[in-house]
Amino acid sequence: MNKEKFAFQKVDENNTELFIYGEIRKKDIWDVLFGDDDTRTGAFEFKDALAQVDTPNLTVRINSMGGSVSEGLAIYNLLSDFKGNVTTIVDGFACSAASVVFMAGHKRIVPESGLLMIHNAWGYAEGDSNAMKKYAEDLEKITQPSVNIYVSKTGLSEEKVKEMMDKETWITSAEALKLNFATAIEKDDANQSLENHYLYKMVMKLKELEKVQEVVTLTEEPKEQDAWTSFFNPKN
Repeated sequence: MNKEKFAFQKVDENNTELFIYGEIRKKDIWDVLFGDDDTRTGAFEFKDALAQVDTPNLTVRINSMGGSVSEGLAIYNLLSDFKGNVTTIVDGFACSAASVVFMAGHKRIVPESGLLMIHNAWGYAEGDSNAMKKYAEDLEKITQPSVNIYVSKTGLSEEKVKEMMDKETWITSAEALKLNFATAIEKDDANQSLENHYLYKMVMKLKELEKVQEVVTLTEEPKEQDAWTSFFNPKN
């Protein structure tokens, strides 16, 4: 990653800031051939940059849809080992691996229209039925460390966390505070992007559809189409 873009910014003698505003992944062949993506955050570069931080307080600001599970876990562990105080802030979204990084904060702050999203690890596989079964088992094991982190930080049961991850759950700021994913809610910045507001409103609309469906299923037979599918396929 471009070192100037990635560098931790020393605010003063007590505070340093870092912005994770893109995909969480290691360098790949495309970065080698066409130049590194300056929005990419990888654990290898993160390790070297973190070692240069000499202030007692570190603030990590996140706006990321996630990326590699292994890279996210590595960054989480690096932040957990940091000797000073770590504050994580969701400037827009902290999804998937980025939500794991978010959990490394001693203080975890979500703005009113910020969102977290947690889900199971996923990927692609090919081969016979044995290979597919093996890959499914591997994915469950790859997911488990994230489950353990959410459980340890929130105090929720493992069953509850797994249920949320199975459903690929979006978590609002109010829900994050109630469920202990966050330790505080922050008032929105008036300059927050229109894109963030649009996606936030879309997720809230989907949550409303889910609530309506829950009420309907009390009196009707279950239907195959869920609220998320209904939102994107209203005529089905």
